[in-house]
Amino acid sequence: MNTQLSVNALSAPLVVQLIADARRLRIGVERLDNGTAIVDAGIAQAGSLEAGCRIAALCMADLGRVALRTSSHFANWPWQVEVASSQPVLACMASQYAGWSLSAEAPEKFAALGSGPGRALARKEPLFEELGYEDQADRTCLVLEADRYPPESLAQKVAADCGVDPAALTLVLTPTGSLAGVVQIAARVVEVAMHKAHELGFPLEAIVEGMGCAPLPPPVADGLIAMGRTNDTILFGGQVHLFVQAADGDAQELARSLPSSNSRDYGKPFAEVFSDYSCDFFQIDPLLFSPAKVAVTALESGETFHAGHLDADLLARSFGQRVSS
Repeated sequence: MNTQLSVNALSAPLVVQLIADARRLRIGVERLDNGTAIVDAGIAQAGSLEAGCRIAALCMADLGRVALRTSSHFANWPWQVEVASSQPVLACMASQYAGWSLSAEAPEKFAALGSGPGRALARKEPLFEELGYEDQADRTCLVLEADRYPPESLAQKVAADCGVDPAALTLVLTPTGSLAGVVQIAARVVEVAMHKAHELGFPLEAIVEGMGCAPLPPPVADGLIAMGRTNDTILFGGQVHLFVQAADGDAQELARSLPSSNSRDYGKPFAEVFSDYSCDFFQIDPLLFSPAKVAVTALESGETFHAGHLDADLLARSFGQRVSS
């Protein structure tokens, strides 16, 4: 990981361009009384798939390529989100990972997970000590998976934690089941694999390239269904290829351990699993959150190890497929 790169400096032009193109992307831009910019990518505004691609790239600090392309993996779901990064640790773990838990009590309760470059300024997560990464900037951005606007008090807190003026903060809001939301969550397919590798104890610095894809989930207004679909697109349809500086045995073990099918909770759509645990997210096996199919190439030997499988039936159940008579 190149610690000399600034995720905030790299993402800043993408924030400027996102706001400049707001009208054609069908997103809205407002400012709170304290000057914080709020980008609405699916609450009062319709948003768009292109906005989702832009937001995903911003989340990765412009260190990842995000695109919508056709695929032959699932006959009824021919479009997929593709992601690739030559700086996967910095792009996915130091920026894209939704690891900052945010909340406010007044004027009403608000809670959301923050992702994006602002995390590297606030450094609220122990992960940054492990990464040995710290950023500096006078402007920043955070992406919130939220279906309503945050209170000004939350924006004040985020700005203070990041060490920037509130007017130098941009908060991008993407509801889970919105057009932009389904894209930016599916674009986390490599990040999910990186996080799983970290949970397994694999040295992140050994992962030097990452690419992946996941089917584009159908947008849906219902929050529980949307959460299910955006998880399932990775659990049942996500594919990731990691390139690692590691011995064959270590690369093979990483490939074997990564797929979602290794989890005790694998076998039904995520919304059903969530309901089975009385909607207690923390009861779910954390090893479930993984791509369906992986390949790991050991650069020292050139050997590639494969594991996992795609599951079209479970994906169809999750996506609410209807068969015409």
